[in-house]
Amino acid sequence: MTEITEEEWFQKVNASEDAFAVFLYTPFCGTCKLAGRMLEIASEALPGLPVYRCNLNFAPMAVSRWRIATVPCVLLFDKWQCTRRLNRIESADTLYRFLMQAKE
Repeated sequence: MTEITEEEWFQKVNASEDAFAVFLYTPFCGTCKLAGRMLEIASEALPGLPVYRCNLNFAPMAVSRWRIATVPCVLLFDKWQCTRRLNRIESADTLYRFLMQAKE
């Protein structure tokens, strides 16, 4: 998982026709750390789907634009728009099934 800034994230949304996911977290959130580890496991099973991580403490415009109310959160993007959102991260399997939706 590659760390990206808010600016890089917006550039990817505006330039990429391919699907990708963004994991939103804050560094002192214990649940975010656990979700991040599970996401790394799930994303390894889908090598063709880029997965990025973004620290929401440094992404205020993204919080407003996509109405992010809680972390951890995973957003799927395809064709310049957010197509799906996952706020309840229960397991690596849940994340894998969520990421598989990008392949549909």
